[in-house]
Amino acid sequence: MRPATVTAAAVTTILGVGAAAVAAGRYASDAALGAPSGRPLPADRRLTVHATAAGQVTLTRSFTALRPGTYGLTGKDVHAVVGPVIEHAHHAPDTVVRRLERVDRGSLEAGAKVRVTPQLHSGDPSSALGLPHRDVEIPGELGTLPAWFLPGPRDTWVITVHGLGTTREHPMNVMRFLHALRLPVLDLAYRGDAGAPRSPDGLAHLGESEWRDLDAAIRFAVRYGAEKVVLHGWSTGASMALLATVNSALRDRICGLVLDSPVLDWVTTLRALAVARGVPSALLPLAVRAAEGQTGLHGARLLDGSLAPALHVPTLIFHGPDDRLAPWQPSRDLAARRPDLIALHAVEQAPHAAMWNADPAHYEETLRRFLTPLM
Repeated sequence: MRPATVTAAAVTTILGVGAAAVAAGRYASDAALGAPSGRPLPADRRLTVHATAAGQVTLTRSFTALRPGTYGLTGKDVHAVVGPVIEHAHHAPDTVVRRLERVDRGSLEAGAKVRVTPQLHSGDPSSALGLPHRDVEIPGELGTLPAWFLPGPRDTWVITVHGLGTTREHPMNVMRFLHALRLPVLDLAYRGDAGAPRSPDGLAHLGESEWRDLDAAIRFAVRYGAEKVVLHGWSTGASMALLATVNSALRDRICGLVLDSPVLDWVTTLRALAVARGVPSALLPLAVRAAEGQTGLHGARLLDGSLAPALHVPTLIFHGPDDRLAPWQPSRDLAARRPDLIALHAVEQAPHAAMWNADPAHYEETLRRFLTPLM
């Protein structure tokens, strides 16, 4: 074979391998970031319902099924709420019995497959909680953003924003508590959510672009009477709150942050999502590079040391060592850099974005103490 032919063949092979790597990276990135909003996190393995009785349900025994606290159970055409493990209930060694609080939709039948979720309620604040609310529309840069507004007499508003694997129904976990404090609540649906515009590339950006929808919600709140706002976010919603606090033109109206399981290291979260959705480990570096190219994500954005000095408001972080999707070490590091502003409350045995679920009473009392001076 002539040298020119050999060279051409080699270049063709390299180009082919390169194209295949790009395609594989995009596949892996899309698998991690392209899931519809509200789709359960794949790391939350399905459990089997073995039996139900008055006020109790028997589930497959697993670490997930044994977690302390209160959680939702979701499956095909069913949504229910379970409370703590019933320690002395009779059951087979491979099962666990939990208190069944209620069944909101469908019925729990033996053999049903369900997932545990931090999202307790389905519907809207009026139908699920009996709280008066209005459906409002917020002008965003990509189009109209739907939101729920719960009125209250105070001029400090709380803007709630959900994260990975949930919808704007998730913040209803704390709405009764916030309503009892007489705080107006604005619960936001952002790009990619049902009823909201999609991102131009169809992918989640883990807060990197979504924060601008939260910025639109701040503008809406100020326009309609808020003197100050507290941003309360879960998961990527917490990352959005941090980014809005340092970037928003109205950041002087933000008087406090509540961050539940913030995604501060997007590379680790992307890898965890990709693995949980079946991406081979060999493709993970390609997934990271593809995500950087497709979405403009930059892994050091929240970890480069510039965030802590830029914070200017009291911040409460709920996070714990059992979070496998967003590691809690960055939360610890952030709190250590600004002990004058940031309080970190560690929550044991709680999965991602479920710090309230693990111990609702402690969460709400900690939150009450934080919010009282900000009202």
